[in-house]
This record gives sequence, structure tokens and C-alpha cells, in this order.
Amino acid sequence: MKTVDVGQVLDEGRWTGYQKLLILGTALTIVLDGVDNQLLPNAVPFIAPEWGFANGAPFRNALATGPFGMMIGGLLGGVLGDRYGRRTALLGSVLAFAVLTISIAFVDSVFALGVLRFIAGVGLGGAMPNAATLASEYVPRRQRPFAVTLTIVCIPLGGFAASYMAAHIAPAYGWRALFIVGGLVPLVLAAVLAKVLPESPRYLASRRERWPELVGLLRRMGHTVSDDTTFVEARGTAEAPVAKPTMGDLFAPRFLRDTTGLFGSFFFCLMVNYVAIQLVPSMLRDAGKFTPAAAAGGLQWVNVGGVIGAVLGALVIQRLGSRLTMIGMSAIAIACSLFMARMRLDPTAAPLLTFSLPLLGDISLTPLMGMFLITGGLLNAVQTTMYALAAHVYPTEIRSTGVGTAVAFGRIGNVLAVYVGGYALDHGGPPGYFTSWAILMALVLLSLAIVKRHVPRTSSVEGAAVAAPATH
Repeated sequence: MKTVDVGQVLDEGRWTGYQKLLILGTALTIVLDGVDNQLLPNAVPFIAPEWGFANGAPFRNALATGPFGMMIGGLLGGVLGDRYGRRTALLGSVLAFAVLTISIAFVDSVFALGVLRFIAGVGLGGAMPNAATLASEYVPRRQRPFAVTLTIVCIPLGGFAASYMAAHIAPAYGWRALFIVGGLVPLVLAAVLAKVLPESPRYLASRRERWPELVGLLRRMGHTVSDDTTFVEARGTAEAPVAKPTMGDLFAPRFLRDTTGLFGSFFFCLMVNYVAIQLVPSMLRDAGKFTPAAAAGGLQWVNVGGVIGAVLGALVIQRLGSRLTMIGMSAIAIACSLFMARMRLDPTAAPLLTFSLPLLGDISLTPLMGMFLITGGLLNAVQTTMYALAAHVYPTEIRSTGVGTAVAFGRIGNVLAVYVGGYALDHGGPPGYFTSWAILMALVLLSLAIVKRHVPRTSSVEGAAVAAPATH
């Protein structure tokens, strides 16, 4: 009988094609999470005139209920992922937000809209921490930041899809069609992933009755293991498991500083991202110069930049570590936001460039949309790489709880975002709105500086692993 340390095997193992397919599976759930999460902000410019509202202000409470539900979902999803499995919690979350999103297509009041967005938000909130944790536990340590960020980067990719749908489906078929499509697709995906997506190997190692399942999974990952293998991790064996994880573990002396920094980072970064996500379309439309479809284009460019920025950020983190990369991106985002505060909102401005893409047709990039691309990319890049940072900070037995709780605390910033952004708009117009981006990113920068266990530079990864094996 051979004893295998699952954590060591995965951390030092190969980066196989099968593992890449698993990352793709988790990433697809987050694409659809991003779609469903951003459907309402993109739909508001179409719903408001149909329901007799002059602008998007009456929808601020409905917009806030979604993040409030996501806050609760993040807490529940993380704990359920640690106790019952990351895969089970992830697929349950997908099913929940899919069904509730379809239901939104049949409402006729702002109150009903807000109630359904709250419940759907619970499902949306539970998906992200479990997808991030699952992705981190499928891959070797050296690929972990990239794998997690590549999964979470699908949030802005899904947001881009939501903006594109709003600009093309809503004018032709009505805003209700957006929510029907946005709910049916994840239902189909959940059915497929239930057949092909395995549980986390680290989670399986802690459940002796599921070791045969773990043996098969490790073999598919390219490892040679026998049927009678005994599995352990650095924290112990499955026969003597640690106590069930609790949120109190996050505030133990060795994690207190990191937890404090992560909580602040998620709070202010999710707030600034949702100040953008929730209000960019309404802000542009209410300025009286942009059509609903053109207003959706602003958020579309924010999300395009988010995809590009997050992928580049993940690659740079692997090289330079997360401290320099994330603090540097935050500083540049502050400068860009202040620059946007001085720009004119002119939909007739001459484009910087025009090009064509398959399916998307001719695309013109004006100076304003170019700044949405750059600044939104930086905001999203810091947010998405933050999940990789949180997954790095906490050990396996509390990783889902740690990521989920940090995200849940950040959701408080989500809930407040529409009111903070609305206050900035009401009292400072678009210049005040963009200045709020800069202020919030400055607070993100300070919070990131507090975190001690940043992802190390590539050259020091192995040394860090030897010095502190339990943190990975």
C-alpha cells in the first residue's frame, strides 16, 4: 500500500490537457454568471420608458438587491463548498440563478424585479468562490494564479455578452427575451457539467469513502496510482480530518492581517467595479446624448477591457508576483479615472479607429470608449486577480470559506455601489461619477498593501512553498 500526498502531487505535477478542460468547464459557469449578473443594468434603459420612468433612478433599489443576495450567496456557497464539495455547491448555484433569471422575464413592477434579483443573487454569489476554489485545486501551484484568474476573468466576458445581447436582442425582441435566454443557457450547461465535471481532488482526499473516485481522477490527470493507495495532505489524513471550517478560523493570528487586507480589497474593488457595471448604461442614457443601445456600448467596452486586462494581469503576476502587479494596476486606474472625469460625453466624437469583427460587424472606438476600455480593464483586472490572491492566502481546509467570506464582505460594497455612484452622479454629474472611481481605487491600493501573503514572484515560488507549505 502506497501513501500519496495529494497536495504535493498536484502542486508539483504536470499541467495536462485534461486539467485545462476542467478549467474551461468552471470558466463556462462564470461566463454565464457574468451574463446573468449584468443583464439588469443593461436592460434598465429599455425597461424604464416601457414602465413610464424618465430615467434609471427608480431602479437603484432593484439593482442593489442583486449584490445583497450575492453577499449572502458568497457566505453560504463558500461554507457549503468546504463541507459538501466545491462541484456540488457550484452546480447548485448555477441552477438557482438560471431558474430565477428566467422568472424575471415575467415581472411587471420594480418591487417584483428587486425580489427576484435578490434571490437570483444568492445563486450568483455562491458560484464564484466555488469556481475559484475548484480551479485552484485542479492545477499545479505554478499555474494556480493564472487558472483562477482565467476562470474569474469570464465575469467581464459574460458582461460583454450581456451588453451585446442588450444592444441586439432587446431592440428586436424586447427586454424580456434577454432574461429568458440568460436563464435557459445555464440550465443546459449545468446538465452537461453534472456529467463531466469532477469534484476537487483535494476535497476527495479528505473523504475516505470517495478515494476510488479520486484514484480515477488522478489517473485522468496523468498520475500513476494504485487502487489501494492511501491519501494524505500536509494537514493530516482523511482518517483524522480537521474540524469543520468556520469563519472564525480566518481571524486566527496567522491570518488576521491578510484577512483584514483582503476584506478591504474586495469591499472597495467590488464597489468600484459595480459603480461602473450598475450605472454606466444609465449614466450615458440619462445624459441625453446616447441611445439605449449606444449606452450599452459603454459597458461593453468596460468588459472587453476587463477580459484583456485580467488575462494580462494574471500573466504578469506569475512573473512579478501579485503585490507589485496589483498595486501598480490600481495606481494606473486612479490616474485614468481622474482623466475620464475631465472628458466630454460626446457620442458624435470622431473615432480613434474603426474595424470589423466576425459576428460583431463594424466597430468604432471613440476616445471615450477607448478610456472605458483601458480604465474598465484595469478595474476588472484588479478584481479578478484578487480571487487568485485569496485562494493563495488560505490553506485547502478553509480555502472555500476564506474566498467565499472575503467575497461576501466585498458584496457589502456591491450593495452600496449603486447608492455611492448615484450620489456622485446626483451631486457631481459625470465628473463626480468618474472621480468616485479614483477615490475607491485609492482605497483598494491601500488595502492591497496590507496583505502579507501575496503571490510570490516566479523565481521564489519554490522557496515560498518550502517555507510555508500549509498556505498552499
